[in-house]
Amino acid sequence: MTPPEPKHALPPDSNAAEWGRVAVAPAEPPPQPHRPPRRQLLLAILLFVLTLLFTLAAGAQFATAYSQDRSLSLDEFIRSLKLLMTDPLALSAGLPFALTLMAILLAHELGHWFACRCHGIRASYPLFIPAPTLIGTLGAFILIRSPIRSRRALFDVGASGPIVGFCVAIPALAYGILRAKVVPGLATDSELVFGMPAALRLIASVLRPGAPLQDLLLHPVGRAAWVGLLATALNLLPAGQLDGGHILRAVNERWHRRFSLLLPFCIAPLGYFLWWSWYIWAVLLLLLTVLRPAPLLHDTTPLGLPRMLAAAVALLIFLLSFMPAPVRILQDRDAELPHSTLRLTGPGSAV
Repeated sequence: MTPPEPKHALPPDSNAAEWGRVAVAPAEPPPQPHRPPRRQLLLAILLFVLTLLFTLAAGAQFATAYSQDRSLSLDEFIRSLKLLMTDPLALSAGLPFALTLMAILLAHELGHWFACRCHGIRASYPLFIPAPTLIGTLGAFILIRSPIRSRRALFDVGASGPIVGFCVAIPALAYGILRAKVVPGLATDSELVFGMPAALRLIASVLRPGAPLQDLLLHPVGRAAWVGLLATALNLLPAGQLDGGHILRAVNERWHRRFSLLLPFCIAPLGYFLWWSWYIWAVLLLLLTVLRPAPLLHDTTPLGLPRMLAAAVALLIFLLSFMPAPVRILQDRDAELPHSTLRLTGPGSAV
C-alpha cells in the first residue's frame, strides 16, 4: 500500500529551494467565517449597555412630552440626564424608544456583520457609541479588518445594513403614526422641530388621512423609527466609505471617485441654510476621501441583475429617508425683536 501523497507535493523535477520562495494563492479563497476575540465581545456588550442607558434618558423625555401632549423641551432633556445619574429606574418610561432604536441600529450593523461572515471578511462585533444627546447615541459601527476583494462582496457588505435596518424601522414608524396624537398648534409652540422624511409622509397619508402633519405628535416608538431613518439616510450618502459609497463603488468606481470629491461641496451650503451639522459631514467626507482613499478593486465581475435591483432599492430607501433639515431649533421665541426668532424654511413636524 503506497503512502498518501503530500497535500502540497512538488513536481519530481522541481527545486525545493526555489519553490519555497513562491507564494501561490487561489484566485478566490473560500469564505472562512471569523469570530472576533472574547475581549472584543465584552467591549461590545459594555458599549451596548451604556448606549441603552443614554437612550433610556432620551426616551424618557419623548415619553413625557407625549403623555403631556406637548413638544419636546430642552429643559426636560437636561432633567432626564440628571435622572440617569441619580435614579436610572425612574427612566423606565423611556424603554419603548430605547428598545426600538437599539433594535433598528443593531439590525443595521448585524446586516453588515453577517454579510462579512458570508464573504469571509474579518469584522468586529457591532460597536455602539453612547452619547448625552437628544437621541442618546451617535450610532453604531463595525470595524472591517481584512480587505474586501470583490465587487459583489463590497456591494453585499454595503447594502445589507441599510436594507435590513429600514425593514425594521418601517413597522415601528407605522406603529408610531397610528398611536400619534393630533395637537393643534404643536409646531408653532415647539422649541425643536424635526423634519419629515418622505416615508413618514407616505405612511401618514395611508394610516392617518387628513391629519395635519405639522400637528402630529409621534409616539416614542415612531420617534425612534424616525432616528433610524435619519441614520439610514446619512449612511447611504454616496461617498467615501459610507454604506452608500460602498454601493456606488461596486456599481461604478469612477462615479464613486467623482461623487466622493463633489458631495462635500454640495452639502456644505445646507449647513448655512438648513442644518449646521452638514458642515461637519462635509468636512468628514472630504477628509476621509483625501486622507484615506478607498483601495482599488481589481475585479471586473459584473454584479448581476439581482444586485443591480438591490442597488435601486437602496437608492429608493435613501430618497424615502433623507431629510435636508432633520432638526431645527427655534431660539428666543419670547424675545421682543422679530428678527431674533429663527424661522423655518421648510415643512417639519414637532417632536
